[in-house]
Parts: sequence; structure tokens; C-alpha cells
Amino acid sequence: MMGGDALLLPLCMLAAVTLRLGSLEQALDTAPQVQLTLALLTLPVLGAAGLYRTVMRYIDLRVLAASSIALGVEVLLIYTLAAAFQVHVLPRSAVLIFWFVAFAYVVTSRFVARALLRRGLRPSGRTRLRTAIYGAGEAGAQLAHAMAFSTDYKAVCFFDDRRDLQNKTVAGLRVYSSNDLAEGVFRHEVAQIVVAIPSASSAQKKHLIRRVEGVGVPVKILPGLLDLADGQAGVSDIREVDAVDLLGRDAVPPDPSLFARNIAGKAVLVTGAGGSIGGELCRQIVSQRPRKLVLLDHSEFALYSIDHELQHAVRTSDTEVIACLGSVLDEALVHSILAHHGVQTVYHAAAYKHVPIVEANAQQGLRNNVFGTLIVARAAAEAGAETCILVSTDKAVRPTNVMGASKRIAELVFQAAALRWSGRTVFSMVRFGNVLGSSGSVVPLFRRQIRAGGPITITHPDIIRYFMLIPEAAQLVIQAGAMATGGEVFVLDMGEPVRIADLARSMIRLSGLTERTAENPHGDIAIEAVGLRPGEKLFEELLIGDDEVPSDHPRIRCARERHVEAALLDKMLQSLRQACDANDSESMLRQVRNLVPEYRSADEVNAEASAALAARSQAS
Repeated sequence: MMGGDALLLPLCMLAAVTLRLGSLEQALDTAPQVQLTLALLTLPVLGAAGLYRTVMRYIDLRVLAASSIALGVEVLLIYTLAAAFQVHVLPRSAVLIFWFVAFAYVVTSRFVARALLRRGLRPSGRTRLRTAIYGAGEAGAQLAHAMAFSTDYKAVCFFDDRRDLQNKTVAGLRVYSSNDLAEGVFRHEVAQIVVAIPSASSAQKKHLIRRVEGVGVPVKILPGLLDLADGQAGVSDIREVDAVDLLGRDAVPPDPSLFARNIAGKAVLVTGAGGSIGGELCRQIVSQRPRKLVLLDHSEFALYSIDHELQHAVRTSDTEVIACLGSVLDEALVHSILAHHGVQTVYHAAAYKHVPIVEANAQQGLRNNVFGTLIVARAAAEAGAETCILVSTDKAVRPTNVMGASKRIAELVFQAAALRWSGRTVFSMVRFGNVLGSSGSVVPLFRRQIRAGGPITITHPDIIRYFMLIPEAAQLVIQAGAMATGGEVFVLDMGEPVRIADLARSMIRLSGLTERTAENPHGDIAIEAVGLRPGEKLFEELLIGDDEVPSDHPRIRCARERHVEAALLDKMLQSLRQACDANDSESMLRQVRNLVPEYRSADEVNAEASAALAARSQAS
């Protein structure tokens, strides 16, 4: 770079003098040594501005701007000295012209060299993915510039809803109206679309994704502004559209006073700490700086994983993290943990939750979910814990399977504990639906099936489920527990239910593929209904009755539901325990029905739901 400038900057000075005098011959005769000296003095000036320390293929406008300022300072200094000492060897205005000529040379030469070097970096024969960017704002422009460096992507056009940008050029690319998606994709042979509007809300992102998913090419997305490093959008930030983006649900920031009330400076126990919800509860809890966090899980690997993660997270705080391996069915262990560590707050998340597995292993499901809960409740009260919160599920509402019924009995246990130990420990329950990203979630399953070429398997074309993000669910569980006074069932606002078949179709379209149906036999991916699993019902509910009231949080409702007197519940649980000990399936189900009268077979409930759907379809 210095060698090239040493040759060409004197020519820039000669060009400046020629422009001033109007004759090349006259310029060559006008103080050539002075021209050469002044031109070569520019080299250390540009070096001081950082021009020669910059990697050429990554040079940007900031370096060139610094070089421009340095050149200007040099010209101004020469001009001032010439005027002060009355030096007339060269026309002084020629020096000013040199600034323009030299700067034009520096900018042009660097950008040409950068373009040649970047082209040389690309592997020969490798085709870059032609990419359209939805969103021609700051993030979209940054992404287009970043793709100029990329060996994998090539930005070819923009789409945007803003009329002031449409039919304009941003980062050298044309901006199309969002109404012209099909035309732009066809004209530029677009292979994928990236939605690059990180400032959009979740609801806005959902709307944008819905607009582009039907174009027939894969759709990806840039994360939100908080997830972008230093607010800069790069190629590495591009990710696949997830079901999270399709929910269109903006999380409500946690209330700091509620969030820290039962945690800050206290000893906290989380059962089932290695699970999806238990693990996220632990992450949220350590952010509130408890004095001690005790983890209990019966899976050694799950416990190791969450303990390793949390130990790293608390290195700079005073929080002590203690991992305890064992089951909530080990009564002596649970009592010892609560007493030894002086636990003040308990989050009971340990449960078997997979419906078909618990249905096929009713004895173990009932033992863990019911009697494990009973042990935790008793131990919390006897140890003098301040608060004990049960993590429940929407499947406990009018259950059609053993898992749901076991969780409803667990709620009854906590309701009875709230009455029995009122004034000593506050017992409450938090009920919510499915969480995205938990073990067994449909989203990773659908993605694997799409990559394998299909088919996508769903249980029933009409099945719907409530979904929530794991971090939001954990935050709301903590805040609901902080509002408890004893015996409440808190119900989280899950938003609108999602039809699983529609979710599968969206994921197919977002992958740039088409659904294979009877009307479209040449489609890419088929969706097959394989039948409801044992105990599974079409629609889930969150409330047993209509007796609900709002709480102090916009996403949390409070319900007071039917309970069983503590003495009667003890007798009924004893009968259930005897049935479990005998592993008598019929006796177990009979005792479950006694405890949960609303428990019905899934076949009966689904037949009623299907009949209602058919009647609604005929009416419409």
C-alpha cells in the first residue's frame, strides 16, 4: 500500500498543479522537487491516520474519514506556512486541489482493492445463497453489508412496508414493496428470505412471518435487538424461524418486588431441578441472589448439567449452590435437606409428565406425582418453610389420563396442606399449559421430520394446545408464589391456543417446502394423523370452574377450586397407597376416580369434542 501510494501520490500532485495551471508542460516545469516532497510527506500523514494498519479487505468509511481529515490538516498546514513565509514556488490553490485529487485516489484505490480481495477470498465454484432481506432499515442495511463479506450468502434485494423506502436503493440493492414479494423473488431468483426487523414486537414478527411464509422459499430471521451483539447485525445472527416467533406473544417484564420477594437473601429449594421447568426456575432464581439454592433431582446427569451451569453463573455472587441427588419419594432425605439447609422457599417441580408413559406406568406415576408431593408438603411444614409452591399443569383440569389426575391429586394435597398448616407455611399452586422447548416438545420433533423428508406426524388434525415460553413460565411461577396467601390455584395466561396441524404447516412453508395432500400430490412433506395417544384429549383447559379473579399481575389469574378436607383426604390417600403397593390397576383407577370425580376416559371426552366440532362445521 505504501509503495503504491509513493508512486501515485506524486502523480496526484502533478494532476493538481496541471488543473491549476491548465497545462501539463507548465506543471512539469513548476518546482518538480517541491511537488515530489509534498506528495511524499502525505505518506506519514496517512500512516498516522491508521490507513496502513488496516486490513484491506475489511477497510471501512471510518478509516477513510480519518485519512481525509489527516490530509486536510496537512494541506491546511502547508497553506498556512506558505502564506506566513510568502512562499510562491507553487500556486497555493494547487495544494487545495491536491487534497481533493489525493482523497479521490485513496478512496477509489482502497475500495477497488477491497472488492478484488473479497472476490479472491470466495472459494472457486462455490455458489452463494441468493438472499432477500425483509426490512431495509438499519439492521437490514448492516446485514446486506455483512453479506458482502460472506462466502455463504449474497444479498440481492430488499422488501419493506415503508413507502418512503420502496423503489429506492439501500446498500446498493433495490427495495421492493412487501406487496411485490412474489415478483421480487422471481426476478432475483431468491433462494431464501431473512426477516431483519429486530425492533419489531413479537406480534409484529408473527405478522411479518405470516406474510412471507407462503412465497415458497425458506424463511429465516434476525433475533431481537437485545440479542444482537453491540446492536450490530451480522450473518452469524441469522437463525431459523422458531415456533416462538409464530406465537406472537410479548413477555411482560417481571415485577421486581414480586420477583425477589421469596428469593433474595433466602435459602431456596427446587425439586426436579434438572427438568425443563425446574432448570429454568433455577436460572431465574440465581438472578435474584438467594443466600442458598438447593437442587434436588433423581437424575444424576440432569443434576450435574444444571449444577455445572449454575456454579458458573454464581461465581461473582455470594449465592451457594448445593446439588442433592435423590428422589422426592425419599422422605428422610427430603426432611434432612429442608432442615439442614434452613430452606425458606420451596418450588416443587419434580413430576413425571409424559402422558403416554405415565398412562402405561400408572403405579410409578401416582407414587412420584402424588406421594412425592405429599412428602414435600409435610417436610416443608415441619421444617417451617415460609412458602411452598407446586408447579401444576392444565392436564389436571377435568383429566382424561393418569398423569393429569395425579397432578390434580397433588393440587388437592397442597390445598389440604394450606388448611392444615395455615399460619406456618403458605402453600399455593401454579397451573399452566405446554412450554416450548421442553423435553418432548413437538417443535424439535417436527424440525427433525422435515429434515428427514417427512412425513410430519400429528396425533389428530383438530388437536390444539396452549403454549408458553419456558423463561416466561418460570418468571410467572415465581411471581405467582410471591402473591400467595394460602390455598390459591394460580392460572397463567397462556394466550390463544395453537392448532398443532397449523403449526406443522407453518414450519413446512417456512422451510421453503409445500405440503403433500390429495389436492397437491407432488408436494414435499405430508402431514399424517397417527391417532391420539392413550389418555390424550383434543382440547386442554386451565380452569375447572368459573370462580376466578384477577391478581396483581396482568398474566396471572387466581382461582379457588373444590378441595377435600384434610382428614378425609388422608383416608383416601391411604387407600390409593395400598392400591399402588399392590400394583392393582383397577383398584388404583378406582381410588383415583374417588379423589378426582371429574376424571373421565379420554375416548368419551374426545368423542364429545369431535361431535361438537362436526356440528359446528355443519352449522357454518
